[in-house]
Amino acid sequence: MKTAKSTNKKEKPVITSKMTFSEIFEKRPDSIAVLFESGLHCVGCGMAASETFEEGCKAHGMDKKQIDFLIKKMNEGGKGE
Repeated sequence: MKTAKSTNKKEKPVITSKMTFSEIFEKRPDSIAVLFESGLHCVGCGMAASETFEEGCKAHGMDKKQIDFLIKKMNEGGKGE
């Protein structure tokens, strides 16, 4: 008797620039490593609960291209160039 393979692959939530850092950490804890590699140590920051990813990155002097790159890298699970 053949058994069916499970196709219940759980999709990871997509990170957007409008999410707060806390939302990102909760939904995608794997993104923390990407942030640390980029010099963002937001895990310990008091603003993480209320500041959006975009706001925090801009406060650290990042432009839209850098922000988009980080979002893409986090959504890919840390892979990318």
